[in-house]
Amino acid sequence: MIYNFNLGIGWASSGVEYAQLYRARMFRKINEPAKFIFTDMFPQENIEHYTSKIGFKDEEIIWLYTYFTDYQIAPVSYTLKDFLRTIAHTNYKMSRDKKIGRIQFAGTNDFYTVYFVNETSEQVHRVEYVSKGLLIRKDYFTYGKVYSEYYAPLDGQAHLYLRRFFYTDGSVAYEEITDGDDVMYRFPDQILYSKEAFVGYFVKCLHLTEKDVAIIDRTTGIGQSILKNCGKARIGIVVHADHYSAGSTDDNYVLWNNYYEYSFGMHRHIDFYITATEVQKKTMEEQFQKYMGEVPKIRAIPVGSLAKLRYPDTVKERKKYSVITASRLATEKHLDWVIEACVKAKENVPELTLDIYGTGGEYNSLKELIADRKADAYIQLMGQHDMTDLYQNYELYLSGSTSEGFGLSLMEAVGGGLPIIGFDVPYGNPTFIDEGKNGYLIDTDDYTTIRNRIDRLADKVVKYFTEDDREAFQAHSYEVAAEYLTEKVMIRWEKIIRE
Repeated sequence: MIYNFNLGIGWASSGVEYAQLYRARMFRKINEPAKFIFTDMFPQENIEHYTSKIGFKDEEIIWLYTYFTDYQIAPVSYTLKDFLRTIAHTNYKMSRDKKIGRIQFAGTNDFYTVYFVNETSEQVHRVEYVSKGLLIRKDYFTYGKVYSEYYAPLDGQAHLYLRRFFYTDGSVAYEEITDGDDVMYRFPDQILYSKEAFVGYFVKCLHLTEKDVAIIDRTTGIGQSILKNCGKARIGIVVHADHYSAGSTDDNYVLWNNYYEYSFGMHRHIDFYITATEVQKKTMEEQFQKYMGEVPKIRAIPVGSLAKLRYPDTVKERKKYSVITASRLATEKHLDWVIEACVKAKENVPELTLDIYGTGGEYNSLKELIADRKADAYIQLMGQHDMTDLYQNYELYLSGSTSEGFGLSLMEAVGGGLPIIGFDVPYGNPTFIDEGKNGYLIDTDDYTTIRNRIDRLADKVVKYFTEDDREAFQAHSYEVAAEYLTEKVMIRWEKIIRE
């Protein structure tokens, strides 16, 4: 069995979770059974709704907190009717506003707040109990009551002091006793005095053998517990981001990224490390040799893959002078630079258009910027879409990001034959852009002004549309993309798992 360890997941999943999803698909193809383990609490949502939404199968998921019960990962099916049958009092009034219901008991200050899965369903995710104006309990449901939280007033606030997890027959499986950041776990036969000990006990209960592989995607708070209790299982560490600080590294000292510092220090106990690109693999090997005197096993395996190369429809060709970018709408993606660059490039390429795909916190500010530049007619915020058959409809991909560990959207872009223009930064852009052949890598440093970055992006956009052989650039992007076809990536996974 392959056990993949992570912390959390959410509606707006990060590249780590999508990398795990690609891996899950790969393991299915090579018939290697795998589990994906999440160790964070998820009080605001049923974890199954997160994992199934992006493509995991329920049977592939282990949630640390229900592992010690007999509840299986499943969508919420517990209904309001199920809950109302548990209420002893009959004198109450029920009201509902979209996802939130209220059960008010006559003549008292007691009420229940019911949280539905969505605005129209009758499925109930959780219920909060208020007595005499004070929150005293929350119950959480999937197809039964999975766990309860108990609260007491402290300094004018509801203070969580206990979580109780149940078996499907309603009996208690174990308890989590909490006091702020301090927690302990009470089982029928033992007490564990920290979250780390809890994780360690979980790993120990897996009874890992030399036939098992544990792949750790995030080590924060769990890495040491896994290593101490993994037995003879092989251990792999996935490096998802830039692994060191270039500005704080010199000939005598390297400053590792604190997310990887522990696992790098324990390299003699790690069977393999995985990077997403050959460039990062080579950098890590050189640094381990220079600063630590030995080189562990490091393999480069793309975090994603392409089922096939995608070409424009024979009837519907690529939209002329069209630019696309796709990412979370977040400040670090610098989509404002992309917008400004296209506004400037439009002066020399009158037919230019830009479509921005994705959602995120910067939506309103980007919308305002587009309006302020009077660019609404040719720059569009497209929202969240299935991008599978979209890239091949465009002529150019433009990236403003200054840091991409890999860049799934970059891989998908070349898979649709798109040339790319972006900054020469680790590690994604240099992986997918061959300078002057299928795009341009723009040199920058800490002293390059924002205006200069924007101007350089705009200049390359203009050059591509007015001077370059666009069909030749597109053909070369397909050549680059061919290395990321699923059958080729699958071979790399087979080798590392079975060697």
